[in-house]
Amino acid sequence: MENGRKSLQQTQEEVEEVKVIMLDNLNKAKEREGKLGDLEDRANELLEKSGMFEKRTNQVKQKMKSGNSKMKIAFIAVGVLVVIVIVGIIIYCTVP
Repeated sequence: MENGRKSLQQTQEEVEEVKVIMLDNLNKAKEREGKLGDLEDRANELLEKSGMFEKRTNQVKQKMKSGNSKMKIAFIAVGVLVVIVIVGIIIYCTVP
């Protein structure tokens, strides 16, 4: 009988040990779940911000293209004016 009680007590201690380990594992799983939720929220926020960034870069790109076009037109106009002035000077100087 004494041997049976000892065996029962040892089994209860082992069960208690397993119970503690399982509770610890459950707590760790809950912590990971919380951390994964935070990580998911941050990832969604980052995705949203990257979309806004992409939209803004496209807007800036369009503005730069239109600005470059205006600059090209201005340079061409100045070039044409310079050529007209030079041709006018040449014609004026060569006419007797």
